[in-house]
Amino acid sequence: MNTTIDSNLNSIVSSLGKLPEMFTKSDIISFVQANKIRMINFRYVAADGRLKCLNLPVTNSRYLDDLLSYGERVDGSSLFPFIEAGSSDLYVVPRFRTAFLDPFAEIPTLNLLCSYFTKDGQPLESAPEYTLHKAHQVFKERTGLTFETMGELEFYVIAPSDPLFPTQNQRGYHESSPFNKFQDFRCEAIDLIARAGGQIKYGHSEVGSFELDGCIYEQNEIEFLVSSPEAAADQLVIAKWILRVLAHRYGLDITFAPKITTGKAGSGLHFHTRLLCNGESVMIRDGVLSNEARRAIAGYMTCAPSLTAFGNTNPTSYFRLVPHQEAPTTVCWGDRNRSVLVRVPLGWLGDNNMLAIANPLEHNNKAYINSSCRQTVEMRCPDGSADIYQMMAGLLVAARTGLEMNPTDALALAEQTYVHVNIHQHGNEDKTKHLQQLPTSCHESADRLQAHREIYQEAGVFSPSLIDGTIQKLQGYKDLNIREKAERDPSFMQEMVHQFYHCG
Repeated sequence: MNTTIDSNLNSIVSSLGKLPEMFTKSDIISFVQANKIRMINFRYVAADGRLKCLNLPVTNSRYLDDLLSYGERVDGSSLFPFIEAGSSDLYVVPRFRTAFLDPFAEIPTLNLLCSYFTKDGQPLESAPEYTLHKAHQVFKERTGLTFETMGELEFYVIAPSDPLFPTQNQRGYHESSPFNKFQDFRCEAIDLIARAGGQIKYGHSEVGSFELDGCIYEQNEIEFLVSSPEAAADQLVIAKWILRVLAHRYGLDITFAPKITTGKAGSGLHFHTRLLCNGESVMIRDGVLSNEARRAIAGYMTCAPSLTAFGNTNPTSYFRLVPHQEAPTTVCWGDRNRSVLVRVPLGWLGDNNMLAIANPLEHNNKAYINSSCRQTVEMRCPDGSADIYQMMAGLLVAARTGLEMNPTDALALAEQTYVHVNIHQHGNEDKTKHLQQLPTSCHESADRLQAHREIYQEAGVFSPSLIDGTIQKLQGYKDLNIREKAERDPSFMQEMVHQFYHCG
């Protein structure tokens, strides 16, 4: 049997003996009947970025077949602001590859993520998951390459203060228990996400740690493995749902909010991306970052200001994106540089056999030398407010934009926006004077999206109504000078944080 199936923690995979992308309706029916599943939950992402739920009892085999074949009706106007109440009915139809057992339900329950369809049985053009699907299809058709991505999901866990083994303020990076208070919670969450199909790389505590109003705020991160954009997005929305439900069961609070208070680390949702051709990475050529990768980065540099419309979607996002902190503000990129917008992290490109150095008995093992297939580039701007599907679709559009530029122009743009210093450090101001800045508010983000809307609408990827709705939402916050207002009135910032505490 395929070892990937053997090691997969999703019980449906092991039961059926096939990977999720091969699941069929008959497979789901067989699993439901064999495991006495009594409830099907249809889940789908709405405009607020959160998973919604429709409970469907498995009362008989005919009904089970019908709901898996035809889906169900929902009120689209209650899910998306751009859908009129007068013609609001939508269908939600399950995607079988997303099936997983509900880890919290006392009644045996199967969860399935769904896609939206119109009254005519056509995919809803402005639906988040369909926008991502279109973006990926156009990318593959136009470039001949495959795009893969994954997320780094940061969040704070909050509980009453514990005086024992305190963690230093803003010194929580990779801390272990007992100084790290929520390691058991994080590990259980990782296990549940993996059992729901999430392909996880690792989890750890992050730098953010502080006490406020009698509570401890501890920042954590879960990072995923690279996969297709569609699978990566599904995994992230499921992960956020699992983390919230598990936190509630532990009696803990949890937030993905971009910023909680001044002077403390905000939470990002970084996206790593890589390019492949015929299943092989094209990120590295002759030991250095390839021209294909640099051209994709040029696309990120071009679209970066407008990408905030999908990745930084409420006013508190711009409390995080402030100068001289680790979150980016300048449109630039660099190697292993955490002050830039797009970072090229370590990629295991050295010639030394690190495995054998650490383990002399492995001196004949060459498997870990030159593992360039692991090279990614990291977009560091998005945060927990991101519309995950639209953000990934935007990254695909941006990468394609760079790859479709005149190659000479794209490489020149990549060269012009490369920096090799900490741009927040005093004395390096001259290095960035020629570079664009990211928006400072939702209002500015909306303006940048309006200026770039043809890029996203090209080839029918983003529908005009979706772009219009996104711009209207961002403009509706009326936050043009939000940072100045927060500096004058600190209570205003806390009001905003409270309002958007459970974003996404």
